[in-house]
Amino acid sequence: MADPLLELISRLEDEIQDPDEETFLLYSNDIPSQGLGFIDSHASVLDLQLNGRNITIHQSPGVLASSRKGGTTGSVLWKITPLFAEWLSSPSNILLNTILATSSSSSIIELGCGISPLNALSLSPKVSRYILTDQPYVQKLVLQNLAENKLTARGGSKSNKKAGNKSPSPSSSYSTTADIHFQVLDWETSQVTPSLTNSSSVSSFDAIIACDCVFNYALIQPFVQTCADICKLRQSDGLLEGDELSPCLCIVAQQLRNDDVFNSWLVAFKEHFRVWRIPGEMMPAALRPEAGFVVHIGILKDSF
Repeated sequence: MADPLLELISRLEDEIQDPDEETFLLYSNDIPSQGLGFIDSHASVLDLQLNGRNITIHQSPGVLASSRKGGTTGSVLWKITPLFAEWLSSPSNILLNTILATSSSSSIIELGCGISPLNALSLSPKVSRYILTDQPYVQKLVLQNLAENKLTARGGSKSNKKAGNKSPSPSSSYSTTADIHFQVLDWETSQVTPSLTNSSSVSSFDAIIACDCVFNYALIQPFVQTCADICKLRQSDGLLEGDELSPCLCIVAQQLRNDDVFNSWLVAFKEHFRVWRIPGEMMPAALRPEAGFVVHIGILKDSF
């Protein structure tokens, strides 16, 4: 196992052995009421700040309120996302200091991004490739939000025809060195292949980011299996290259809602992954368990 990964693990909480104990420890906090966790489910446009920059996010309250088969929760922004995105790029972030900073060619994939490119924008100056994934219904808005806040946006085989209609001013645009792409990925129906990287020269990922993707029982198994399948791309990549590549990290941030849903996720997640929690003292106060949020790290069991 690579030294940066050992360093990271040494700074985390003890490896989680008992999902019931972890659930008890987290939910024994006096968690403040966050409601469902939307920032504003009625606004079509949100004005935010990320890393000192003004960000505009377009969302769809109409889709959220619809009866669309396959879910609607990705159509609006959730409270955890800007908090997590801000933390991702913080100089004190132990992930950046021990893993992502070791390679200038890091490739990241995000599951269930919804309409938000905030995590991609936050990490884009530090990585070379960032793949946003979700169901097709969010693609138009996530590309619009990329175009609104940075100079270029890519979306698989589809182009954002409105991207040229409004050029953001230099003071509001987000400077990025990474290739940011959107790829359709449905956990229940899509197949995980190296083509997810949208690159002929890259066939696996350094890390998975999943921000507030665990909120009902039905999605737990397909979500966990997708995480495992993506991490296995790194194992296959290492065998093909004949090189020992650092395992793909699975970073799961979530709001603490239903304790039984959380426990069911952790039980399923531990079947494939070794799991650690990022200590509260290493997180901003707004992202700690006492505030109702938690971040876990998973590493595929047979990857080291």
